[in-house]
Amino acid sequence: MKLYNISLNNLRRRKGKVIFLVSGLLIGIATIVTLISITQSMSRDVEDRLDRFGANIVMTPRSENLSLSYGGISVGGVTYETVEFLESDLTNIRSIKNSQNLGIIAPKVLGPWELDGKRVLLMGADLQTELSLKTWWQFKGMPTGNPDELIVGSETARIFNLALGQSMKLGNDEFVVSTILHPTGGPEDGIIMGDLHRFQNVLGKPGRISMVEISAFCRGCPISEITLQIAEKFPNAKVTALKQAVMSKMQSIEMIKSFSYGVAVLVIFIGSLLVFVTMMGSVNERTREIGIFRAIGFRQGHIMQIILLEALVVGLIGGILGYLIGNGIAWLAIPFIIQESTLSHLDVTLGGVSLILSVALSLLASLYPAVKASRMDPSSALRAL
Repeated sequence: MKLYNISLNNLRRRKGKVIFLVSGLLIGIATIVTLISITQSMSRDVEDRLDRFGANIVMTPRSENLSLSYGGISVGGVTYETVEFLESDLTNIRSIKNSQNLGIIAPKVLGPWELDGKRVLLMGADLQTELSLKTWWQFKGMPTGNPDELIVGSETARIFNLALGQSMKLGNDEFVVSTILHPTGGPEDGIIMGDLHRFQNVLGKPGRISMVEISAFCRGCPISEITLQIAEKFPNAKVTALKQAVMSKMQSIEMIKSFSYGVAVLVIFIGSLLVFVTMMGSVNERTREIGIFRAIGFRQGHIMQIILLEALVVGLIGGILGYLIGNGIAWLAIPFIIQESTLSHLDVTLGGVSLILSVALSLLASLYPAVKASRMDPSSALRAL
């Protein structure tokens, strides 16, 4: 009789033990697969949300003048008399080595404007891009992207007594206030925002860009390298990475991963301990059987192969069922944890890792019992009958 036939027959005769062993591995692997699948989905969701939260790289014209401001108080006023960028040169940003890590690129033109005897800051931007970058903005009214429409900050609307639907003339161009920003506590509260190209004409800066905000975030994104690469393309620009925002993003995701992996290690330990205890009990119960095998000429290697083959089969079954059940649980749980999100696909790599892990756990936990069984003295085993 072949050794694998002996192992399979042993498994058939001990269905209760097999179910118990498979269940232990199944629960462990399913828990790990569920945690990793949910963690990956959460990480993708967090990355997407944080990527949309705002820029983490700002490119402005380089200046030798120091900013005369402290704590939000400006002493010397703000000047926009700087050497600005050409809009046509912005395509160079997409030509950097790490261009695949670039997300939203939002160019802006800035300039002061006299309105009713008071100065206000005009900001021209690609409104659709800007709104994609500033997803936390809340509005009264809704921007449609029409180049004739204006988005007005809350303070600007209050000071100039502006209302939705009100017409405004800036230079020779007519505009309509379509949207009023709710207070943000930022510089947006005191601006008038409009279409990039319309405002370039209003400010007398055709084809000019005052600053660029760039969203560049990804898993392991080399933010410092990206900053240097952009600076090389624009030697007259000051390229600043908002490292605090990037670190916050990375730390949020790493905390989720660390928690998940910590729980996974604990489950792996419990699963392997369960297999070890069960296999030891099985070896002790089979003293008579092992003694007979040794008495009729089975070598130590044969006894080990029989037990390890049983562990291999148990590991394969536990790994396959654990992977499928783990994905099923994750598919059911993800919509409750992450709104408007589902398990997008089965991770084949995770399936292979789960199978290898299950088999490895089963074999390692069965190794000592197998060695103990192979070294059993036949005469002592038969005397125990």
